[in-house]
Amino acid sequence: MPRRARLDAPGTLHHVIIRGIEKRSIAKDDDDRRDFVSRLGRLAVETKTSVFAWALLNNHAHILVKSSAHGLPGLMRRLLTGYAIRYNLRHRRHGHLFHNRYKSIVCEEDVYFRELLRYIHLNPLRAGAVKNLSELDGYPWSGHAMLMGEIVNDWQDRDYVLRWFGRREAEAKAAYRAYVREGVEQGRRPELVGGGLIRSIGGWSAVKSLRREGILEKGDARILGSSEFVMKVVGELEKRLKYQFSLAERIEKAEEILSLECKNTGLEVGALAAGGRRREMSNLRSKLAKQFVDGLGLSLAEAGRLLGVSTSAIARSLNRQK
Repeated sequence: MPRRARLDAPGTLHHVIIRGIEKRSIAKDDDDRRDFVSRLGRLAVETKTSVFAWALLNNHAHILVKSSAHGLPGLMRRLLTGYAIRYNLRHRRHGHLFHNRYKSIVCEEDVYFRELLRYIHLNPLRAGAVKNLSELDGYPWSGHAMLMGEIVNDWQDRDYVLRWFGRREAEAKAAYRAYVREGVEQGRRPELVGGGLIRSIGGWSAVKSLRREGILEKGDARILGSSEFVMKVVGELEKRLKYQFSLAERIEKAEEILSLECKNTGLEVGALAAGGRRREMSNLRSKLAKQFVDGLGLSLAEAGRLLGVSTSAIARSLNRQK
């Protein structure tokens, strides 16, 4: 399956998860940790990315960020590539350091901000890097110590976080720490490390209950949030896809989709593009016509050329699907 597009726009809240390849270490000592954290901080400032929470463990890391006009992919590419090069040189190793692409989950801020903040900052305690909450207060490899005032840096958005818990600093710190303490007994929270309908609603039983009542919710594995939030984010992505890539790039993407769909259905791309009239080809054309025109922003003529039919045939296909 082709990779799904990243969901991102200025002001989008992301829960980013980075894992070592084959669950191996990504930070062997404090020198590695200092390098990772300093790079994150420097790039956050350069790209005007808001960092609210973070935790660096031996074989993975979590970051809660709000992307800027520079975009999340650019920041993460610079962070992970630069760090991996130095890590490999320092430890005399070769090859990939991280497991595939980093995972980024778009999160509905009003619903999940506090939960994610707590979940990420409790990671060192769950992993056994610290023994208790008191040790976590001063642990230098997560953003919790900075919120508690034990560590100072100029790139983590401390004020924004504490405003969620109170107007005055002392009051907000106490309320935040009490909230974190309440989460210690919750253990692992799988619903906070992935999106999708089941996790967003709270489990399969909740989904089935809604369906029995005739309520159909929208879900997307890239998004943690309500049905309305999912529809809003996906709708905005579809609009951006039409305009953020050149025509050549969009046609290339359409050709990739066409090739994959033909492979999955056992059809020949050449036969379809030559105007073959078998029922399976007509069905596939109808499916792809809408995707090419509505999803990728191709013209009727461009879609017709790829699918081996006339402009009017594409128009009729789209009208039937309205």
